[in-house]
Formats: sequence, structure tokens, C-alpha cells
Amino acid sequence: MSGTLGESGPFGVAFDRGAFDRMGGARGVRRLAAKVAILGLLAALAATGCSKKKPAAEEEPGGGISGSEFKTGDAGRGGEGGEPERVRELATIYFDYDSSEIRSDARTTLKANAQAIQAHTEWKLVTIEGHCDERGSEEYNLALGERRANTTKRYLSDLGVPAARMKTVSFGSAQPAVQGHDESAWRWNRRVDFRVSR
Repeated sequence: MSGTLGESGPFGVAFDRGAFDRMGGARGVRRLAAKVAILGLLAALAATGCSKKKPAAEEEPGGGISGSEFKTGDAGRGGEGGEPERVRELATIYFDYDSSEIRSDARTTLKANAQAIQAHTEWKLVTIEGHCDERGSEEYNLALGERRANTTKRYLSDLGVPAARMKTVSFGSAQPAVQGHDESAWRWNRRVDFRVSR
């Protein structure tokens, strides 16, 4: 054997030099340590990544789990006294840069949205959410989002939707629809979204 037990290694710990050499020296020890670290990480992820299934009493009809962010069929009726929800009948409208003026393409969309709101009397309140792209200060974008939401509310009111069934909120640039730092993303973030409370 090339080494004897009792040689002093790193940190004054005795080790068998022959075993050290058979593992490939320091490089082999590092590989082994890396493998052990990866296995430990995988074990930790497996232990924390597995969640328990909720009891059957908490499941909603239709197979959904209550509190899910995914709304499917009638399981999404959480709008009753809960958070406002998106509905496919109300389409998003988009704005030009630094503008709160309703575009001509948005007028057709808003007419259809107004008809849907008037037809769905179970929608107690429609929240009109103003959004902006990332350019501009936080304060400016919050104000611009508010102007976009208020302009949209006035337009819907002029189309016959009762103002009492609508409220506005601005998110500024805090909730982009598309991530990105150019016009291909910004054009989708200058918008008004609609949510309903039942």
C-alpha cells in the first residue's frame, strides 16, 4: 500500500492515503462530495415538494379543489363574496403609448362588453383594471392606469351600463400581461382588464 493509516490530512484528520489515491485524489473527493450534495438536494426537494391531498370535504363539485387559481366550469363560482374573477365574455382593451383615449378598435370591444354586462345581472360589480407598460415612474403609471380605467368606465356608462355596477382600480405597471422590455411586450401591457364579482 502506498500510504499508512494515521497520516495527517486536511484539518489534522487522520486518513488512509491509499484509499485517497484510489478515489482519484482531491478531484475524486470533490466529485464524490458533489454527488452527495446533489443527492441531498434532491432528497430535500422531494420531501418539501410533495404536498398532501386535501380532504374530500374541501373538494368542489366537478373535481376542482377549493381556492384553486384555475377556474373551470361552475367550480369557479368563487366570485360570490370572494375575489373578482375574469370572465371570457369581457374582453381586454388596449391603449396607445402614454394615452388614456379609447382607440377605435376598442370601441367595438366595449360595445360588446357593455351588452354582456347588461345581460348578466348576476354580475353585481364589474371591476375595471387600468394597466401600463414599464416606462415611466410608479406614480405616473398609477395615475395613467387610473385615467384609462375611468375613461373606460365613462364610455361603458355612456353605453347604458349603470355606474353603480362598476368600480375602477389602477395597477400601473405592477401586473404586466407580457414580460419584456420592448414594444412587442409593452403593447399588450397598456390595457384595461375586467373582473366580475357575483
